[in-house]
Order: sequence, then C-alpha cells, then structure tokens
Amino acid sequence: MSKTSTNPAYRKANKLLVAVDCIIFGFDKQQLKLLLFKRKVTPFKNEWSLIGSFVKKEEAVTEAAKRVLQESTGLKNVFLEELACYGEVSRDIGARVISIAHYSLISLAEQEEQLTETRQAHWFNVDAIPPLILDHNKMVTHALDKLRRKTRSQPIGFKLLPEKFTIPQLKNLYEAIHQKPLDRRNFRKKITSMNILEKLAEKDKSGSRKGAFLYRFDKKKYEALVSKGFNFEL
Repeated sequence: MSKTSTNPAYRKANKLLVAVDCIIFGFDKQQLKLLLFKRKVTPFKNEWSLIGSFVKKEEAVTEAAKRVLQESTGLKNVFLEELACYGEVSRDIGARVISIAHYSLISLAEQEEQLTETRQAHWFNVDAIPPLILDHNKMVTHALDKLRRKTRSQPIGFKLLPEKFTIPQLKNLYEAIHQKPLDRRNFRKKITSMNILEKLAEKDKSGSRKGAFLYRFDKKKYEALVSKGFNFEL
C-alpha cells in the first residue's frame, strides 16, 4: 500500500483532474499562426480548441506537454515552455479541471502542413483566431503577451524561422509578432551590429532576381557574448 493511501488527509482530499494545453505558434515567412483543432469529445465537440490532454498518473507535467505536442505535430525537440496555470472553479463544465498551459514555437518551413491536416488541425493567422472553447482564448492572449515580451529580450524568435533565413524574413517575423511595422534600415543595422548572425555565401532568390543573402543564428557566439554581459534587445 502506498504512503499516500494510508494518510487520512490524502484520502479525504477532493480529487481534481490535471490537464495540459498547448499553444502552438508557427511562422510562414509572412504571418504568425496558431495551430487549432476541432475537439473530438463532448462537451464542445467539433468546436475549435487548443490541443490538450489529461496528465497521466505516472507522467510529469512537462512530459505530458511534450507528448501532446508530438502527437499533434509529429515533432520532437522543439521550443516548449510553461506559460501559466489556469484553475478557475468553473473553467470546465465537464469536471473540476486545472490546466497547466504551455506554448511552443515551430518553423513552418520545417513542418509539412499535411501532417497537421491529417490530425484535423488548421493553422490560423493570430489576428483571425475564431472563438475557442473554455478559457483557451485567454490562454492564447497570455501566450502572445509573453512571446512579445520575451522576443524583445531573448532571441527565441529564431525558433520560428528555418535554420537559414534572410534579414527581410527576420524583420517580417518581428513585425508579425509585435503587430507593427519596423524601419527596414534601422532593423538591419541593429540586428547585424549584435554580431550574433553568421552571413552565408548563399542567397534566397525567391523574392527577386538579385536575391538576398541568407544568415544563420550563431548560438555559440550568442552564449559567449551573454557570458560577457551582452543584452539582446530589439
């Protein structure tokens, strides 16, 4: 018999369900997108929802979030971070459920959209998100706020880009996240002056005949600069 079952305080405590919900952001070189799913079970069957799951008995919360992410996108080892705990008594009419939300950043250039379509999922532009079940719209709002704060002081935005990208693509990303235009020259000057990008000999000619040079985020150089007091700020 387990220690928990012999303790009266544990036996008399109310039983609650614990869930994880994942706010999955992607970027397609122009638009910041959110992955949503048609709910398969009642209540709210066939309505738009974040993807989530109850935490299994022998499963850590973080592992549950990783499992949900892999099951919904087919991806492993992508950016995933805890967002907040949502525990309002009336948040779920199905039962007393506490949800620990996580947000994830993936590059759509490295993800076939067909993979998500087969899972009854759809990418929505973040400025055109439909009404979601429960408190999922609140979760998305909080995740966007956190993403905007963190991308100003940390280079996590690069998680939404392919390994090789152009400066205009990087500028488009920050404009999409922060929902405001950025001056092209000032942005290029500031990001290149940080000395955290590796300029490649290759060019992306999809936008023009002349093309634009491709760059790569140099994580080792960034970490070395941080150890010397460097502050990332955009």
